[in-house]
Amino acid sequence: MFAPGPELGREELAPSCPNPLFLQWLVEWRDTAAERQHKSQIVYEKAIRSLTMYPLPLHSGREAKILYGFGDGICNRLDEKLSEYYTEHGTNAPIHYTYNPLLTTQAQYRTKLGSPAKVPRCRAAESVSEEDDAAEPRPSPSKRRRPENREEQEYKPQKRSGGYALLLTFYREAKKPNYRGFMTKAELQRKAQPLCRISFTHFKASYRYNAWSAISALIQKDLVIKTGFPARSCSQPPLFQPPCGEDPSSADSLAGSREAVDSQRASSDSGAHGPEPPFTHIPEFTFRPGEFDVVLCIDFIETTAGASHRKRELVTELKRSQIEFDVRKLHVGDFLWVARERVQHQPGQPQTPRARELVLEYVVERKRMDDLCGSIVDGRFREQKFRMKRCGLRNRIYLVEDCSFVKHLSLPESTLQQAIVNTQVVDGFFVKRTKDVKESAAYLTIMTRFLQNLYLQKTLLSCRKEELAACSRKDTDSDTRVLLTFSDFNEGAMKNRAQTVKEVFAKQLMQINGISGEKAVAILRHYDSVASLMKAYEECPTAGGREKLLSNIKCGNTQRNLGPALSKTVSQLYCTEGPLC
Repeated sequence: MFAPGPELGREELAPSCPNPLFLQWLVEWRDTAAERQHKSQIVYEKAIRSLTMYPLPLHSGREAKILYGFGDGICNRLDEKLSEYYTEHGTNAPIHYTYNPLLTTQAQYRTKLGSPAKVPRCRAAESVSEEDDAAEPRPSPSKRRRPENREEQEYKPQKRSGGYALLLTFYREAKKPNYRGFMTKAELQRKAQPLCRISFTHFKASYRYNAWSAISALIQKDLVIKTGFPARSCSQPPLFQPPCGEDPSSADSLAGSREAVDSQRASSDSGAHGPEPPFTHIPEFTFRPGEFDVVLCIDFIETTAGASHRKRELVTELKRSQIEFDVRKLHVGDFLWVARERVQHQPGQPQTPRARELVLEYVVERKRMDDLCGSIVDGRFREQKFRMKRCGLRNRIYLVEDCSFVKHLSLPESTLQQAIVNTQVVDGFFVKRTKDVKESAAYLTIMTRFLQNLYLQKTLLSCRKEELAACSRKDTDSDTRVLLTFSDFNEGAMKNRAQTVKEVFAKQLMQINGISGEKAVAILRHYDSVASLMKAYEECPTAGGREKLLSNIKCGNTQRNLGPALSKTVSQLYCTEGPLC
């Protein structure tokens, strides 16, 4: 059936999905959960599917409890949202015939609240009216009246809205010579916040969304591409470009023409025709003496897992020492230190701004002797050391606690002692031995006070992990330190993040008995992928040449050869067809 639209005077499909307002809110909550990578997005998706199949109107969230996927939490949220809706629009405001948020075209979003919208038919409604639809002939598409000269409107976000701030931030960053072609979520939120009237990180009371929610619309409109894990976003041409003669930082610049801007391609092309410009580090923020505090960060596993009395004892001893510490999730190491910005509540602000943090150059991995034994058996020992070497912090400490029953472990004590020595001599870690939890807490206290004095008069500059190597090579003042932001450090150290081919190849090599992280890195300097190694093997005319291909690769600080035995093992793994004998 067809019915004329009251505002546009045209024929549109009559709405057959009776609860599109509830559907809109569920979609918003699902998208917000998806942006935060929260598991609740699955719950909302089930509720959305259930609601689209229900053919009757619902007047409250409580009534929706009869549907599959609707628990007390979702029903209560719907009632809260419905109460806010009535407060804003009046108690007689319509709730059953509004636009459907699942529609994807721009024209389908233009119908205003209260007018019939062009919505998809519910599955249940289709099954009920299937016979009627078959009996009644539908008018052909050519006979339907369509609006004339109605082109799809350009997306023009409201000034100082979330979408406005994000697009303008992308535009400004793309103009910088050192733009990487993408930005992380934390970078976007930090740089876009001054351009937006609402917060990107905090939620207002009784509201379930903030300025960051606008990123979903930008991704849906193909203005932003989201890739990787942790997520990275890049602007997708065509990007908004200010009209000629207008200041790109002006408020109205985003409403200008949509001309294609591909700064990433331009920067790569310019680099191909000449030498790269010298590296100039531009920090996102700077901490000067007196603007930060040194805080000990403890991985939450150190306070929750294992014997509860030992965990409580560690926290108790640290509290007794009266040092400032914070328990949080650390993706590498058990303890580290951050320089935390001193922030104060400003009059007129709803809440105190979130303090920025820089990671100091020290990280500690703590092992009891029984835990050390277990980590050697299950492979965590090498893997944890390998990840600590790649975390970007130069001073790596291995804190080993003795235990009274070391002679009753599954590995002999001599093997454990040899592993500790190798950690210091071969891997370059500083090993600290303690006799119990109290002594470990005392060592962490001493280290905290040492670092507080060490960085007291330092000026700290922030940098990204991609810039860390270049910043380390660049000469800096003795009173200045270039440090990673905590968010960049912790996200980059995630175990399940998206890995490069080189990283996967390194992990593969380390599964071979006898190849440590140090030896794997030495092989990667010559062959950074399986493909490059296989190509080298193919160029060897004899089997003996393939077996000796890697034997002269220099490894570690001692620059000893990898050796013929390991070289032969690797060649057999990659060159033998079928199972190894």
